[in-house]
Amino acid sequence: MNLVQKIERWGDNHHPRWLDILRIMLGIIIFAKGVSFIGDREAVAELIRQTHFQLSIWSAVHYVVFAHLVGGLFIMLGFQTRFAALVQIPILIGAVFFVNITNGFSFLNSEFWLSLVVFVLLLVFLVTGSGKYSLDQMMNKPGYARDI
Repeated sequence: MNLVQKIERWGDNHHPRWLDILRIMLGIIIFAKGVSFIGDREAVAELIRQTHFQLSIWSAVHYVVFAHLVGGLFIMLGFQTRFAALVQIPILIGAVFFVNITNGFSFLNSEFWLSLVVFVLLLVFLVTGSGKYSLDQMMNKPGYARDI
């Protein structure tokens, strides 16, 4: 058994129910951020310019918006949570270390603290997975998939 399988098994066995509520709230926050990014794509492009990202700005904007919308929905429903968290992590690394840190560590920089909390929670759900109240768990129950 390799390290990834050991981490997955540990996360599946040590998942309290309140963590599912936290996962759903995290998914809602990420999805809502994606919806807000749709409304102001130029602001997202400006945030990406601040990171000095070398590839196409509009490709990165589309990646961020799509990843937030789909990833937030997946995390909220508990469907492929580890994969959805993994897709979000590069975005949050950019948000925490390149965009929001330029405004400083003050308590008034709420966007930095929100990004930092979301980043830490994504790391938690990367390890712990979906939990008991999720689509992943429901699809793994015996009798869910019928023979066709």
